[in-house]
Amino acid sequence: MNILMLRHSAGFEHSYLPNAEVALKQIGEANGWSVITTHRCDRINAGNLEKQDIVAFATTGNLPFDAAQKEALLSFIRNGKAFFGIHNATDTCYDWPEYGEMLGGYFAGHPWHQEVNVIVEDANHPATRMLGDNFKVVDEIYTFKNWDRGKTRVLMRLDNDSIDVSRGNREDHDYALGWCHTYGKGRVMYTALGHPDALWEKPWFHEHITGCLKWAGGLED
Repeated sequence: MNILMLRHSAGFEHSYLPNAEVALKQIGEANGWSVITTHRCDRINAGNLEKQDIVAFATTGNLPFDAAQKEALLSFIRNGKAFFGIHNATDTCYDWPEYGEMLGGYFAGHPWHQEVNVIVEDANHPATRMLGDNFKVVDEIYTFKNWDRGKTRVLMRLDNDSIDVSRGNREDHDYALGWCHTYGKGRVMYTALGHPDALWEKPWFHEHITGCLKWAGGLED
């Protein structure tokens, strides 16, 4: 399986990104996958994508993609390949509505940066089966706009009893932290976790990311 990770920051640059690059390469080596990481947005093009099975974004801000690049990425997914969004992948491409529709929503804020309890809604999914019914994590907790649980498969959500819910910005108080769905013939996977640098060194988080990639790549359901 061939994975291309884009970690371009056109906005805020997260400090976890070098750790994530190392972790993805370690995961790739452990599973016999090829993992390439890059800052270069020009690597997202039809010719290069033909060689990939999964494109992963850990990006911020509006990326300098032209129309051909945008169509190449969406066609790549629609035609049977996969997209994996990591944490701030929802905080990017605001000027490209089709991207938000593909991924399932956009970043709307991060009102909580603390230890929270996360409720696992789907304990059978490869990305969450190692997490139990619930687990605690210290992370920067995102909220989302243009997001609807009816349009995706929610894997885990914030336990509102573990935070001051009045600081949130959704009327329904529904704060998913991981989801997946199909897009055309392809697969889309997103985890909202990953802001703390140290999280990328934890074995359970490596298992979570591995499961995300296995589902995205169609290796496990």
